Amino acid sequence: MLGDEKMNSGLPPHSKSPEEQPTSHRRWTGLGMKTPVLAVDAVIYMKDNSVVLVRRRNPPFQGYWALPGGLCEQGETVEQAVHREVKEETGLLVESVQLVGVFSEPNRDPRGHTVSIAFLAKPTGGQLQAGSDAAHVETFQQVPQNMAFDHRQILAAAEEIRNK
Repeated sequence: MLGDEKMNSGLPPHSKSPEEQPTSHRRWTGLGMKTPVLAVDAVIYMKDNSVVLVRRRNPPFQGYWALPGGLCEQGETVEQAVHREVKEETGLLVESVQLVGVFSEPNRDPRGHTVSIAFLAKPTGGQLQAGSDAAHVETFQQVPQNMAFDHRQILAAAEEIRNK
């Protein structure tokens, strides 16, 4: 039955399938198009100016150090996502201080095109403790060599902002 197919497609029963949508509507909504995944990363400096990094538990870059962060969930702002991801991975509560930048190089993540919005964040509470997909959390005065993704570039951009 057509109605059942539409119910199982994730579209409301009265909606047209992506193929039935006008081309202009498909472009605007992303229906039927491959689009980048949206992620967030946090650069968190502690009072002693050390930076918080997590050791990745899972591939890609398993065992490498990374900024706390992850994917933005449906219905969540990027600010909410960065607060959630930091709490899940580090145990810290943070306040987003400033936008570091948008990092959109299509090959920055081997799983596929992922756009990351990076924030400078200030700890406001919680206790440093690894959780979620972080195998370990630690603060560093010197950035380790084995950094995941383009996180060394994000850290450099954050340093430029801090030094202004």
